[in-house]
Amino acid sequence: MDKHYDIPRLVDFYGEMLTERQREALRLYYDDDLSLSEAAEELKMSRQGVRASLQKGEEILQDMEQRLGLVRRFGNYVNKCEDFCRYAEKVRQEGLASGNKQLADFAETVIDFVKNSENDDNYIMTI
Repeated sequence: MDKHYDIPRLVDFYGEMLTERQREALRLYYDDDLSLSEAAEELKMSRQGVRASLQKGEEILQDMEQRLGLVRRFGNYVNKCEDFCRYAEKVRQEGLASGNKQLADFAETVIDFVKNSENDDNYIMTI
């Protein structure tokens, strides 16, 4: 997994385990795409201090994921929801093609339910 994708996702799940300075350094570096020097200027600390905050923060995040696996499990959940929605879409299409409006409507209700469940958690599912 791409580190620039992985670290922000880990922060979403485990960010509260970090110090404010570690969270801010990770945000500036990964989300805002600032260099170490730019982040150091923004945080009013040395470049080496930013680097140390990044390394320690990444270490904590990766340790938490190794221990708890929440990001991995969430990814599996999202994949299963996407698979489920694809299957429900096939059922909906078959219902429409066969003239079974009740089946098509039910499948559409299932799809809407799963998508709305994902949106409630501020994660947009793409299929």
